[in-house]
Amino acid sequence: MSAVIDAAVEALSDKLGDGFDGTAKFVIEDEGAVLVDGTGVRAATDDDTADVVMTADADTFQDILSGDLNPTAAFMSGKLKLDGDMGTAMKLGSALG
Repeated sequence: MSAVIDAAVEALSDKLGDGFDGTAKFVIEDEGAVLVDGTGVRAATDDDTADVVMTADADTFQDILSGDLNPTAAFMSGKLKLDGDMGTAMKLGSALG
């Protein structure tokens, strides 16, 4: 597992606490993926499925986590790609905000 994924798991765990009502997978290009669900946050495998899959490069993901980039703005500008349930993505974006 990469240092970027380790840091993402830690940062998301700090922001979301005990978990999330839904399932979301963050794919960080060239690094790996993180899964967020009702049990918490962990590194994801290729076999993990989710209600929504969000894909971004490491810099965009870090900017979203730090609050420097709004997830909606990232999506609208094409820096964040979504596949799946938009409602779940919006709920997660609110939880991160």
